[in-house]
Amino acid sequence: MRRWARFVLGILVCAGLAACDSSALAPRSTGVMPQPRPSGLRPEPPAAIATPRQSLASYDLEVYYARVQADLLSQGLLRTDGGGPDTPITDTMLARNFERIALAEEYARGEGLKPSRGELGRVKKWEQPVRVSIEFGAHVPEDQKVTDSNMLGSYVSRLAKITGHPISMSTNRPNFHVLFMSQDDKADVAPRIKQLVPDVNPTALSVFDNLPREIHCLVIAFSEEPGGYAYGQAIAVIRSEHPDLLRRSCVHEEVAQGLGLGNDSPEARPSIFNDDDEFALLTSMDEKMLKILYDPQLKPGMDAAATRPIVAELAAQLTGGLGPS
Repeated sequence: MRRWARFVLGILVCAGLAACDSSALAPRSTGVMPQPRPSGLRPEPPAAIATPRQSLASYDLEVYYARVQADLLSQGLLRTDGGGPDTPITDTMLARNFERIALAEEYARGEGLKPSRGELGRVKKWEQPVRVSIEFGAHVPEDQKVTDSNMLGSYVSRLAKITGHPISMSTNRPNFHVLFMSQDDKADVAPRIKQLVPDVNPTALSVFDNLPREIHCLVIAFSEEPGGYAYGQAIAVIRSEHPDLLRRSCVHEEVAQGLGLGNDSPEARPSIFNDDDEFALLTSMDEKMLKILYDPQLKPGMDAAATRPIVAELAAQLTGGLGPS
């Protein structure tokens, strides 16, 4: 039984950027409880709220996510090495995984939570510069704000180098908003998204009203034009109750998905776009998929038939043409 699952929801959102824009809603979730400790080793629950800044509900989430992280690490998961000799990458593997992750959508585009039939879609990416901003809920501790600001800034710089696309931290007309919010800030999440995207579809907005703890983080990306495939706005929401590695893992996955790698695949290895949580952070193959996606030859809206020869050539270049697998 898989212990951790990620999935992507393709929905239609009416955005203020243009009339009705497409979006990718990509929550990271798990439906499996971490293994309980034997009763003799189980710590006693706290008698009061952990800190003055947070409610017991927020503290309970911190405890839960800490157990989840510890459980995954005990199984050798959440690797941070990006892959190694045990995860060889061939050009065929890379091209196949790119197609499933960058083109396929888990849910039917424009039909809410209706599962797709697994058909391949079209290239989705940014053409304009990506200006990333960071925001924190009122209940996020100050030391964590510093940690997360540095972490996101470093990651954004890395993504710019990988893709060759202008991606930077900016407070001047930002178009990719990363919100770190705690359980105690949940009443502020939907209004803030509504403020950022005034015409956001109520169905999309309602997802944020009562996020179950199984949903750890998510991203919504909006196209510039109605029914288009070039992104013009994105919003990622990260739960602040995560311990450092899970929080960093959420940032790695959601921001990369907001750039256009919107699906996941059980065949993708080494990759964060999988449902097994073997890897916590962007891997060597994920980097290659981003390089392919942001190659100038690939244009938003191109279908699988048009992209295949280009992707095959780029995959061979990036892997040294290591052959089929």
